[in-house]
Order: sequence, then structure tokens, then C-alpha cells
Amino acid sequence: MCSRGLRVECKDSGVEIKEWWPKLSESAREWLIANNGDVVAGAVLNEIASAGGVVESGAWWIGESGPEGVYLSERATDWIEKTANREH
Repeated sequence: MCSRGLRVECKDSGVEIKEWWPKLSESAREWLIANNGDVVAGAVLNEIASAGGVVESGAWWIGESGPEGVYLSERATDWIEKTANREH
């Protein structure tokens, strides 16, 4: 299931986080770090889509989605936490 009303296209495979992460604005990266595990804000999700070309439902970094929005997967939230702690 894709997110509600956002410019997000759903496909079967995805662009890796390490490919789109550096293309995000600093404010989007900071938001993802500060809100790690929360529903991804629509503006941030759209920025990810722009930075990675397409946000895909089959991508490993996409977790659950529902009426409240899209969550990142547990692996993605772990990756963001490690990146925030400069472990990558």
C-alpha cells in the first residue's frame, strides 16, 4: 500500500538508502534522525522520492503503511540510527 496523496510511485524494487540519503536536505535528514521510527512526514517522503527517483513499496527500507502514513522498516531505522551516530 502506498502513502496517501503524496507524489509517490510504488514498484517492486527500491533505491538503497545510502543512495538517496546524501541527496536529502540537511533538514530532512535531521527530521528523520529526530523522528526515527515515526510516520514519515509527507514533505520528507516527497523529498526521498525526489532524491531517489521513486519510493517503492518493495524497497527494504519501506515498512508498514496505513491510514496514518508510511513508516520506515526496522532495518532502515537502525541504519539511520547508526548513521546519526556516525557508525556508517
